[in-house]
Amino acid sequence: ADPPMPVNYRYEVTVVNLTHGQPMSPIAALLHNESTIWTIGESASTALEQLAESGDNSELLAESFVLAGASGTGMLMPGASESIEVVITDMQPQLFSMVTMLVNTNDAFSGVNAMDLSNMEVGESISMRTSSYDAGTEKNSESSASIPGPASGGTGEGFNEARDDVDFVAMHPGVVS
Repeated sequence: ADPPMPVNYRYEVTVVNLTHGQPMSPIAALLHNESTIWTIGESASTALEQLAESGDNSELLAESFVLAGASGTGMLMPGASESIEVVITDMQPQLFSMVTMLVNTNDAFSGVNAMDLSNMEVGESISMRTSSYDAGTEKNSESSASIPGPASGGTGEGFNEARDDVDFVAMHPGVVS
């Protein structure tokens, strides 16, 4: 018998930045069958800390549990949208995650965490709004020295492996200034 043709599972993710004045770092879209990207009340992984503090999603996309992943092309400004396609061959992933840094913060991020895809039909579409989370890795001083985004002219500190906050992921209390 002829070997079966490979099956491509293709997911198109469109992200729309609905914030007011808050750019988002390049989107990380991930397909996986195990693990979560974060858990409320637990320490952020180093890969999540790197994304939440500097917007760099490369370590997250390289995590061992990621079966397939794709990155957005650049910063996603308020009111803009971007579509990202993630394709995996011969293995149907069960979980989808999407993560981005809120770049005018020191360690805030937003996203979808380990959404179950197992009951999704071919051609089905899902729409959702995401929440904001605090990685808990840097105190929320809101000083320009701690913010790498445009609000500080891009001069603020990005990733710093030292943790000087609560060291657990929580819902973000809100950006004041």
